[in-house]
Amino acid sequence: MKMLRVLAVAALASSATFAMADEQVITEEGIATFSTFKPASVRAEVGTTGYGGALSWSVNPYTAITAGYNGGDISWSDDISVNGSKYDLDMDNKTAYLNAEIRPFANWFYVAAGVGYLDNDYKLDRRVGSSTNFTINGVDFQSTAAGAHIAGELNYDNQFAPYLGLGFSPAITNRWGVFGEVGAYYTGNPTVNLNLVSGDATNNSGAILADELAKEEHKIANDDKYKWAPVAKVGVSFRF
Repeated sequence: MKMLRVLAVAALASSATFAMADEQVITEEGIATFSTFKPASVRAEVGTTGYGGALSWSVNPYTAITAGYNGGDISWSDDISVNGSKYDLDMDNKTAYLNAEIRPFANWFYVAAGVGYLDNDYKLDRRVGSSTNFTINGVDFQSTAAGAHIAGELNYDNQFAPYLGLGFSPAITNRWGVFGEVGAYYTGNPTVNLNLVSGDATNNSGAILADELAKEEHKIANDDKYKWAPVAKVGVSFRF
């Protein structure tokens, strides 16, 4: 009889599980119908911090913990304007992050807060043709017959940075979803260097190109707008 009671309890528990098979549950991607609640998901993403992926665990309908990594040489534009001077841009991203994703309405909208470990390099390159007018640090120059080649780097190296972002992650099917997120890391000012690699330039007032490059470098390294590293990314997720 005792064995029969155990089997009866097991049967009732199994029946209850299957009875809940089609109930709606709230997941990281939103509201969907699952046979059972699947708290884990993996996603692929691409954006301003490179390409990569992340693993996420939903603690409850309101909170998920996400750990990920973005890297690679990726750029949405071939050039960037730094302190009014336009440079060709080559990005090398290495960003690891850990975020808590808070869903205040237990749906597809979330607020992400966490920390990232940044080791991102931005190589800057500017080539000015022969006898061409251009501007450095707001000062007008004219390149010599040999032109002027300026190169440098803007780095956010080996530092932890707090992060805040907003995102959405609606479900497409029972397991697949999409997401998008925008936010920013507070990095503090980057380290910057700009150098005249070859050639030279003249100025009617006697300004020296190397001196103005040093001043522009100092301005970039102390400008508040470079204390923030913007983030924008999109991707797909799979729940299991």
